[in-house]
This record gives sequence, structure tokens and C-alpha cells, in this order.
Amino acid sequence: MSGPARIEQLKTMLADEPDDLFLNYALAMEYMAQEDLPLAHTQFTIVLKLNPAYIPAFYQLGKLYEGQQETGNALNAYRQGLELAKTQKNNKAINEFNEAIFMLED
Repeated sequence: MSGPARIEQLKTMLADEPDDLFLNYALAMEYMAQEDLPLAHTQFTIVLKLNPAYIPAFYQLGKLYEGQQETGNALNAYRQGLELAKTQKNNKAINEFNEAIFMLED
């Protein structure tokens, strides 16, 4: 199934379940894969409204900002995710956020 077809399928499913965290995140990731960054940003914003502590959304939002050369926004997203990861004691995410921050600050 192509990216545009997956996007349409996810939109159809979201019409029935608009507050489904996974479907919203999956749609954001599909938009990222298609390099439709404005729509990806909108979807990540929706994901974080549904669950403000959803760590993967902060990481992907940081990547999105990096791709747009918005280093300050990327660092902000990574730092927010890092704080959540520390609160949740998610060592894998802590390491990933620290690495992303280190690479941008280097």
C-alpha cells in the first residue's frame, strides 16, 4: 500500500475514532514519510493534546524541526521529551534525547 493510500486509510479510521492516539501518531508519521511537514506538525500537535506525556511525539517533533533547520525549536522539543522521559524513568528515551541534544549542540 502506498503512502497516500495509507494516509487515506488512517483518515477514514480517524473519522470513526478521532481521539485515538495511535491513529493520530501513525498519521503524523505518514505525513513525515511523505515530507508533508506542515501536516505532520499539525498531527503531532493533536497527539500531544490527546496525551501531553507521549514521549515519541516529542522526539519526532524534534526531528521535524531539525529537518526545517529550526534548531531552537528542535532543542525545545527534545528537552521537553527528555524531562518526560526522566519523569517516566524511560532510560532508552533518555539516552535518545540526550544523543539528539548533543548532536545539535555540538
